[in-house]
Amino acid sequence: MANIMIRKNEKGYSFYMPKRDIEDSIVSMEFDTPEKWGGEIKLGNGGAYYIEPQTAPARLPYSVRARRIDGVE
Repeated sequence: MANIMIRKNEKGYSFYMPKRDIEDSIVSMEFDTPEKWGGEIKLGNGGAYYIEPQTAPARLPYSVRARRIDGVE
């Protein structure tokens, strides 16, 4: 599992992994409601990560642990 940071900008969510200096846009997130947020996220580069579903964070940027599912980094 890796520590990542999720930010929100005018284009949507972005993904940042400080340890590997990877930054990319999130093209899809399995759950994106105030009650359930996270699940499988897919990045613009084809990578996929999993964030344990939880209530939406009160504010962004938000640091969370994610597990790599598949794809490139």
